[in-house]
Amino acid sequence: RQTLMEIIEDRHGKRSTIMASQLPIEAWHQTIGEQTIADAILDRLVHTAHRINIKGESMRKKLRNKS
Repeated sequence: RQTLMEIIEDRHGKRSTIMASQLPIEAWHQTIGEQTIADAILDRLVHTAHRINIKGESMRKKLRNKS
């Protein structure tokens, strides 16, 4: 938690940060565990984010079925 917070804090407003997750943003508070740190991390990440939600069947599954 603290390490992620430090990385996000250091980069916020200075550099781009790319995050990839299969966990929906709505579940991050519970996963991070500490409400205050979760709020701070999500505030910095989501505030100016360009979110790309990919839906559909897994490409790995599609490619595996073709073989």
